[in-house]
Amino acid sequence: MGVLVCFHAHPDDEVFITGGVIRQASDAGHRVVLVTATDGALGEVPDGLLAPGESLARRRLAELEASAAALGVHRVVPLHYRDSGMAGTDDNTHPDAFCNVDVEVAAGRLAEVLTAENADVVTIYDENGGYGHPDHIQVHRVGVRATELAGVERVYEAAVNRDHMKRMIAANPAWSDGAQPPDVDALGLPEDQITTVVDVTGHVEAKRAAMVAHATQVGDFGPFLELPGKLLAAAFGTEWFRRRGVPDGTSESALAL
Repeated sequence: MGVLVCFHAHPDDEVFITGGVIRQASDAGHRVVLVTATDGALGEVPDGLLAPGESLARRRLAELEASAAALGVHRVVPLHYRDSGMAGTDDNTHPDAFCNVDVEVAAGRLAEVLTAENADVVTIYDENGGYGHPDHIQVHRVGVRATELAGVERVYEAAVNRDHMKRMIAANPAWSDGAQPPDVDALGLPEDQITTVVDVTGHVEAKRAAMVAHATQVGDFGPFLELPGKLLAAAFGTEWFRRRGVPDGTSESALAL
């Protein structure tokens, strides 16, 4: 059996675009390791949710462990870098922010995990980090370099299918009636750059359980938690990747574990 390592920027990022393949790989008997770059300390949190004296970083680490359990992760490795905050905020300039750390140093730390685990497959993000978040972009840079250092050849960039999103928007009556649809032109990757389309409809309830685990991030997950199974599967039953180093037009239906 193989070893899958998923490298993400913040606690909760693991759910949306890799939660299904994580659960799928675990159920198939593969070892799954989840590495997070930052503590997520700059995320938003509902008023009154944290206990007196409880830090958001500590709560989000506990939520990450619960999410990982729901997804069948065997090991969680937080790197504990400082959250860089959303693009364009003052937090981006902090010298300790993950977006500003030395790529070689951070890649060396990740490469140690990959080597110790004898990783077969690693997931990272595309060069724009999916949507331009500084920490996500740094995950791409660090992940690419770490896999080079560790000699991992099967590297997948987890991404949103931009054209699929556009089709969903076009089919939504609320937007076709004149409401302003979301701008997705800079989101994810165009369909012709995606090499790997994975059907994870059998694992959407595990993804829902992982969403529930991230209680501080209910602003991100709240609209989806009550969706009936068929709608949840339509929204989250497919995960897309671009496999690095393969020719254009390559088509896979699973990660090459």
